[in-house]
Amino acid sequence: MAENSMRRVAVLGGSRIPFCRSHTAYAELSTLDMLTAALGGLVDRFALNGTHIDEVVGGAVVTHAKDWNLAREAVIGSALAPTTPAITMMQACGTSLTAALGLAAKIATGQIESGIALGSDTTSDAPIVFQRRFAKRLTQLSRARSLGQRAAAFKGFTPAELAPQPPSTSEPRTGLSMGEHCELMAKEWGITREAQDLLAYESHKKAAAAYDEGFMDDLVIPCAGVFRDNNIREDISLEKMAELKPAFDRSGTGTITAANSSPLTDGAATVLLASEEWAQKRGIPVQAYLSLGRTSAVDFVQGEGLLMAPTVAVSDLLKQTGLALQDFDYYEIHEAFAAQVLATLKAWESEDYCRRRLGRSQALGSIDRAKLNVKGSSIAFGHPFAATGARILAVAAKLLHNQGGRRGLISICTAGGMGVAAIVEGV
Repeated sequence: MAENSMRRVAVLGGSRIPFCRSHTAYAELSTLDMLTAALGGLVDRFALNGTHIDEVVGGAVVTHAKDWNLAREAVIGSALAPTTPAITMMQACGTSLTAALGLAAKIATGQIESGIALGSDTTSDAPIVFQRRFAKRLTQLSRARSLGQRAAAFKGFTPAELAPQPPSTSEPRTGLSMGEHCELMAKEWGITREAQDLLAYESHKKAAAAYDEGFMDDLVIPCAGVFRDNNIREDISLEKMAELKPAFDRSGTGTITAANSSPLTDGAATVLLASEEWAQKRGIPVQAYLSLGRTSAVDFVQGEGLLMAPTVAVSDLLKQTGLALQDFDYYEIHEAFAAQVLATLKAWESEDYCRRRLGRSQALGSIDRAKLNVKGSSIAFGHPFAATGARILAVAAKLLHNQGGRRGLISICTAGGMGVAAIVEGV
């Protein structure tokens, strides 16, 4: 399809289950359970029972060997037409936004008419892996055909082999956790503890207000007796936050705490995309348009900040569109850590960084903080890794629809030194 005949990609809305801190309300639910529930909410919201969707794409970051094509299994477990194909993919915390961008490209070029991006994660049900030697014994045992072969499988066995390898969020290339990497960024950019706590405080207050004013009513469906994200702290205070000890650097110079970081979270989210024609035929109003996206990466192994790639992705988007950083009504920046958001903002304000790293002649500049994460973000709601992109895209689309804004900018940092950014436009 020629470039001048590219179609606009409509964001029709999203649906998710409440996000819950790990090992709380969803402790007994699997990734698939949650993903199916969130998808069911989307089907109900847009009356999609029996509807064929051209493609469903998404996945999870923390998975078991039994998690076979989660996206397709969720479709089969929903009321969508069983002819709906589904693909499971993963790009860490950017999973469902990247899925949405892939679907958008196909809709824009006429390959498909409709698509659903989704993501789900649980750290309550993280896989426990046995030592390699013991795993080999179990494999040998499963193949044994005689008592002698079974006995041979455990020849030389020692109890130490039963020690499991606990789940880890450390970067395999550096051995440092994401929080430890973010501490390095906080030090590099001079991000204070007070600034981090204030951003986190505002995230909780905004998220609580979003529920109180009814903004979340059609975005969140009940699941397992839960009606609202259970990490939001309406009664949060800066004084209580200041009492917490640093979580990742206990040397006396650390600034990142449990309060100014997103928590380990269970949950799932979905978002519906389509051509304008598809939406019109079904009487579904268009909330916004997903117009452009970009994925970037940084060389964190050689010292770049692990979570700084969104600065590059956003800069590339602005170069491509000719827009300025200030040309947006809303900024949805994923709050993996308050320090990450603040480091990103400082980088855009730094002429040296923008020249050296982004190839620009001057700094991108500051944004209006009153337009940042106006309904709260991941520190308050929680962060089920693969679900975050779909949550944010649905919120951005609804904001533009409700408030009549022109543009929204989405920025998500991910493990592996990557970042995903997208531009959403109003109707």
